[in-house]
Order: sequence, then C-alpha cells, then structure tokens
Amino acid sequence: MDEQRFVISDDVWGRLRPLLPGKPGDSGATGKDNRLFLEAVLWRVRTGLPWRDLTKAFGNWNSVFRRFRRWAEAGVFELVFREISGCPDFEYALIDGTIVQAHQKASGSKGGPQHQAIGRSRGGLTTKVVALVDALGNLFDFLLLPGQAHDMKGVAPLIEGVDFDALLADKAFDADWLLAELDTRGAKAIIPPKANRKVTRDYDKHAYKWRHLVENFFAKIKEFRAIATRYEKTASSYAANWHLAATVIASK
Repeated sequence: MDEQRFVISDDVWGRLRPLLPGKPGDSGATGKDNRLFLEAVLWRVRTGLPWRDLTKAFGNWNSVFRRFRRWAEAGVFELVFREISGCPDFEYALIDGTIVQAHQKASGSKGGPQHQAIGRSRGGLTTKVVALVDALGNLFDFLLLPGQAHDMKGVAPLIEGVDFDALLADKAFDADWLLAELDTRGAKAIIPPKANRKVTRDYDKHAYKWRHLVENFFAKIKEFRAIATRYEKTASSYAANWHLAATVIASK
C-alpha cells in the first residue's frame, strides 16, 4: 500500500488516537492498528467500492467491515468528527438539503428502507441530507431523511440548542414557525420570501450571497464516492461515512 495515498496526517492521528476504542487500558481486547483501520474505511468511502474489494493491504475485508459496523453503532465516527471540527463560527449559520441516490443494494435492511432514511422521489431510491454549516462553510451537524421528505423536517432538530446570530437559507425554508422561532431567539432570518406570501417580507440580499458556502460544502463532500451515492443499507453506516468524510475535510 502506497502511504502517499493515506489521508490521515501524523498531526491529525495524534489528536484522534486517544478517542478510539481498543487503546491500551480500555476494557476488552486491544485494537490492532486503529490508524490502518481508519485508512481502510476512508479508502472505501473515497472509492465507493464493495467491502469485498478492499485491498488486501488493509487486512481481511470482513473483519474491517464488522469493526466498522461496531464503531458506527457506537458513534465513534461522530466523536472523531466533533474532535477535529472544533468550535464553530456562528456569526451566522447556513442550512440546506441535498438529495443522494441510493443504490438498489442499499434497500435490504431490516425494518424497511423508510426506517433507514431511504425513500422514493423522482430519482428513484434516494436519501435526503439536511446539513447545518457555520459561517466558514464547515459542517456542524446533519440529519438523514427519506428522499421524498421536505427539507423543513430537518430544521428543528438541527437548530435546537444551537446559538447563532443569523440563519441563511433559500426560500424553501420560508415558514412562519421558523421565522417566529428565529425572532424569539433574537436571530436574524436571511431567507427570501416565497412568491405566494400575501405580505412582502424583506431580507438582507447582500448577506444572502454567502449561502453558496453550504452548497460548496456539499460539492466537497460529494467528491467521496460513497457519499455521492449511498451504498449503505443502514442509516448509521451512511452517517458514519459522512462523519468520516467531514473529518477529512475539516482537517485540511
């Protein structure tokens, strides 16, 4: 394996190492080369190839996959993301949704696809990802929804307990309850009004130009093939891919 293709730098690894399961002193067996394991998962997230095609330099594919599932269910990848992303700049926040095509093999999980944030829209099987980014365009949090769900369903969970000075969003987010919520918080709503509003509402058109930052983030993270197309059957595994890819973006 060419180490020049590795993604995790020595500096980033030094910050991640204490967070990972299986280190000396933890209960249970000591993990075998956590760094190589993370690189293996990142290789798959970057390439989008099946687990069975994992290059042999990373070890047995099934062992890597089962370990990935354990960590995904335990929230380890989210913990890693939180550590690397650091404190957000919430001079203002930006929210938007994006649609991701789900591969036909991603729909076989127990409980049905709807339970795993897979639905049907014009594009077939899809997942909706609603993301909240900070004023620098860095991911703060995201929510997975079935593809046919409206973006607004992700707003309340994402902004709950989050303190920002203003919220930027497109007109799809022009809802009375959200405007009232932002007003109660003392946060500015930089959201264009829908055309069918009876009373015209003004907004800061200059500040709204910064909304491209959330679109830029979507473009960056979709460079990872297992993000741009969903191959994971479970929402927890797909969310783990997002957290790991976002960790790489935040570490650059």
